[in-house]
Amino acid sequence: MAPQTATRMTYEEFMALPDDGKHYELIEGELCLNAAPFPRHQRIARSLFRRLDRYFEEHGGGEVWFAPLDFVLSRENVLEPDLAVILSERASIVGERNVEGAPDIAIEVLSAGTRRKDRVVKRRLYEQYGVGEIWLVDPHDRSVTIIRGGVEIVVTDAITSPLLPRFTMPVRDVFPG
Repeated sequence: MAPQTATRMTYEEFMALPDDGKHYELIEGELCLNAAPFPRHQRIARSLFRRLDRYFEEHGGGEVWFAPLDFVLSRENVLEPDLAVILSERASIVGERNVEGAPDIAIEVLSAGTRRKDRVVKRRLYEQYGVGEIWLVDPHDRSVTIIRGGVEIVVTDAITSPLLPRFTMPVRDVFPG
């Protein structure tokens, strides 16, 4: 887990922090520093972003966003998924500085430093605040797990989603190189 504050912080205090060029999340009122991702992480996120972005360009229906972008789930929980999908019917949650609400799909690319936080802490918060699907992408195993309604589905061939009609992405394409 990333270094945390000794005292709880409110959303207002979080937003008043000076911009030091680092990326933080607010989890249960505690400030958590996000380390810069490794190149492999970025390649995986980029391949997912490109496929999802192309899907929305061709079919409409929403938009894909990439970190850093704050998703304000509550006054004590501001998360920054690696990628997030917001469907058109919920586009109004996108504001000038952040997103006021949960994404429809939250995508986390796991790393040694974030594995526990992403799989346990952020998953719990995403489920608590109504994220429709959570995609956990594991570069180590070259696997994708989709969590929908609390049920984990290990994807073996291609990523599909009832939230994204006609979307498909072979798992092998998620992991370039």
